Amino acid sequence: MTYLFLKTFIIGPILHVLFRPWSTGSENVPKSGGAILASNHLSFSDSIFLPLKCSRPVTFLAKSDYFTGKGLKGFFTKWFFKATGQIPIDRSGGKASEASLNTGLSILAKDLLLGIYPEGTRSPDGTLYRGRTGIARMVLEAQVPVVPVAMIDTQKVQRIGQTTPRVRRVGVVYGEALDFNRFAGMEGERAVLRSMTDKIVYEMKYLGGQRYEDVYATSKRSQGSR
Repeated sequence: MTYLFLKTFIIGPILHVLFRPWSTGSENVPKSGGAILASNHLSFSDSIFLPLKCSRPVTFLAKSDYFTGKGLKGFFTKWFFKATGQIPIDRSGGKASEASLNTGLSILAKDLLLGIYPEGTRSPDGTLYRGRTGIARMVLEAQVPVVPVAMIDTQKVQRIGQTTPRVRRVGVVYGEALDFNRFAGMEGERAVLRSMTDKIVYEMKYLGGQRYEDVYATSKRSQGSR
């Protein structure tokens, strides 16, 4: 209820006036049932503009740090994420990864839309990086379609480390839904999971025209911090 109120009457109208976001392919998002929206990740604002241009509510698995901030900023960040239906998860890996998978599956089981960034983190330089195979396992276990999404120019609004957003026009491109039912029951096959993930990321690349590099974004960010 809060989500729709904010989107329709408060935050949504303000964002439309300031940023004039555009979108194409929204008809590719299933009208009902569970589905995954797999998007590139250029900016913190991706999680704002993607659902803004989607006719159905979108739930993201947000890192738990957003829910534990201190002070006034921390309070409003936590409030915003909860109000928009985002769910905190631990991204430390290991057992936390399994818990994140189960949380995602529970959302899809409720016939909701789940937003996922296959790269696992924001791109440090606007390049599209190799996807993590967790999305493929989730697709097979939940037996849901995947809609590839390309966010356009959101890094110009808010780059990594930038606190105050800049007013720039941004876009959202929704691709045709991908069906992987032919791989049903093969979620334990690493080669299948890698092939599926690469297909999803390739479609994201095609939609957004990004340069692609076949390494993980996390390793690239680690190199940049040295």
